[in-house]
Amino acid sequence: MYKMTRGRFLKTLAAASSLPIAGSASAFAQPGAVEAPWLNPGLGMLPVLTQAESRQVSPENPTGGKGMGAKAVPGPNFPFSRAAEELGQGWKVSPFLKPKAGESLTIMDVEGPGVIEHIWIATETSWEDNGRACVLRFYWDNEDTPSVEVPLTDFFAVGNDRFAPVNSLVVIVNPTAALNCYWPMPFRRHARITFTNELSRTLNLLTYQIDFIKTEIPQGLGYFHAQWRRATTERSNPAHTLLDGVRGSGQYVGTFIAWAQLSDGWFGEGEVKFYIDGDKQFPTICGTGTEDYFGGSYGFPEVFSTAYTGNTLKREEGNGPRLWSLYRWHIMDPVRFQSDFRATIQALGWWPNARYQPLADDVASVAYWYQQEPHAPFPQFPPLEARWAR
Repeated sequence: MYKMTRGRFLKTLAAASSLPIAGSASAFAQPGAVEAPWLNPGLGMLPVLTQAESRQVSPENPTGGKGMGAKAVPGPNFPFSRAAEELGQGWKVSPFLKPKAGESLTIMDVEGPGVIEHIWIATETSWEDNGRACVLRFYWDNEDTPSVEVPLTDFFAVGNDRFAPVNSLVVIVNPTAALNCYWPMPFRRHARITFTNELSRTLNLLTYQIDFIKTEIPQGLGYFHAQWRRATTERSNPAHTLLDGVRGSGQYVGTFIAWAQLSDGWFGEGEVKFYIDGDKQFPTICGTGTEDYFGGSYGFPEVFSTAYTGNTLKREEGNGPRLWSLYRWHIMDPVRFQSDFRATIQALGWWPNARYQPLADDVASVAYWYQQEPHAPFPQFPPLEARWAR
């Protein structure tokens, strides 16, 4: 009788689903490859059974413990529990939180090993006075400094604190204020996520669901990192640093930019440059223009949101500066590095005489990457007054 091996079965599933499968049989066969069936990159892997255990942390189960959800009892400890007073325990007693001014809440604190698979967060219905005032920090394996340090909205590809729908593979933003990400985030010993409200008032609502699994983590996997930077470029050297100071081996997997034009005309002639493993003056990878890097051409004539690239916000002149929200996920083409990495983008437009014009524009960015720990120290996180959107 014909016997189908697990490897042949995975190959068959991959072919049937027409989806790339990381950790498929062909990957297992490579010397030193990482077998990671829990990565679940597509429909083809869904029938493959593993020993992973599904968990979720939320206000209704803050520890993510087995059988520990929906245990809150209506009362003063749960500010949104009045609606459940007549129903009692088990009936949506603690679905939301109200972070006080300056308060930092730990929204995930679990022992490893495991992998975060999905994060959903919602706050107040408008972010225009609070999106960048809320800060997310992720800590892996009891590290002292965070591997992720970002304003809430920018992390989820919301630029300039203006809502715009995002329909990509790893980040999805839905009306009215629903933030989702699907970046896989493995941890070995511990995972902790904090949410800080830096407003001078109480945030009226915070709710979240963080889906993760408890499973063994192979040695070859890197840790997820994200870093926010903002600067007004200078005409003398109009380059914005997306990421710098990275040491060790890893791979760069995404860029989000919230661009505010402070000059008239077109802004997107600048090149994106990746300096890899010892590059100094000249990069190894140099693109051909901003709209080219973000998957467009001949400017951004309209908004678009696709699996890997998007221009989701396009606010024209007439009510303040022109605003743009741009993302590029290097999911199918991560930029690998072995010892160090740096990334920049130029701010260039056109002069009337058909020459490039260096621009002084307001550029805020999030860089996403994986690497082995420990990571190099991040730049000092900007205070709230340096984060307000225009």
